[in-house]
Amino acid sequence: MADKPKVIISAFADEAANRKTAIEQMVALSAIGLKYYSPRFIDVFGDGNVKHVVELNKKELTELKKLHAEFGMSVTSIGARVGKIKLLDIDDGSHNVYVPFDKYLKGEVASTIKVAKELDCKLIRGFSFYHPRGTDPRDHIPLAVVQLRKIVDLCAAEGIVYGLEIEPNLIGETGPLLAELCREVNHPNIVCIYDGGNVAAQNKRPDVVFDEYVAMRKYMGWMHIKDYKIDPKLTWDGAVDEERLKNFVPANEGDAGHEQVLRDLRDHVTKLDRKMKKLGAPGFFLETEPHLKGGGQFGGFSGPDGMGVAVRALCSVLDYVGIDYDLRDFNDIRELRGF
Repeated sequence: MADKPKVIISAFADEAANRKTAIEQMVALSAIGLKYYSPRFIDVFGDGNVKHVVELNKKELTELKKLHAEFGMSVTSIGARVGKIKLLDIDDGSHNVYVPFDKYLKGEVASTIKVAKELDCKLIRGFSFYHPRGTDPRDHIPLAVVQLRKIVDLCAAEGIVYGLEIEPNLIGETGPLLAELCREVNHPNIVCIYDGGNVAAQNKRPDVVFDEYVAMRKYMGWMHIKDYKIDPKLTWDGAVDEERLKNFVPANEGDAGHEQVLRDLRDHVTKLDRKMKKLGAPGFFLETEPHLKGGGQFGGFSGPDGMGVAVRALCSVLDYVGIDYDLRDFNDIRELRGF
């Protein structure tokens, strides 16, 4: 019998930590059985000083790498904020910020790449810019492509891949739009990140969610796993609201149709895995970002219990559709003990 295709399960570790400490994050994920994680918000020394990973100083990065070695953890991607700024300096009533792009490249983008290299990470999670609220995102694709290409060129020069996450309110808020951005940038070091929960949160039913996944599948580099239960009382008016962010659920309970998506992925993951390995990544990641206790513009929270529920729910779907995955076993423990 042929071997089943395999994925690597990862997680946004800050979602599993009540106080965002590095120790909490390492303990929670290693206990669940994960070997990879994406850092985002983290309190390295446990002194109440929570920072975004891009803002960590040399001492904090050194300590974090020591914890990686102690707990046998490796970094999947930098959970970056790159691309979550306004494309144009227009007051549209939102609280999104605008930064002159040359300044942005030298600041946030350069700092993110520097941290990725420091943490021996080949992937950066990013976004596709906020278009002025109320305008058609398609009208802004040309300028977004110019700016994304500059970001990708900087990443590629350091052997790093830039992943565009699908998310409401951004230019790449749908599968076809995200695929068009990747196609127009036309560089091997830009890929799409699929997230079914971010699509279902726009009141889109499983058949529509699946179509959006198919539209971006060719350009996909990894996937985020979160799910969403549509509340008929919440109508979609083109922007995410706080009430909507309370409806995230495990991957086997929502309206994102993970069974159908992952069943289709089974037939394509080997090719996608080869593509990502060629780009320097360990393989094709499914990264849990469940938001089971709430979400927001720059992050979410599930708690250690919620992260365990989310990972087990994902594993149950993978088992059902026939995709293999790698969790820690006794050989990993023996290796950490130096046997």
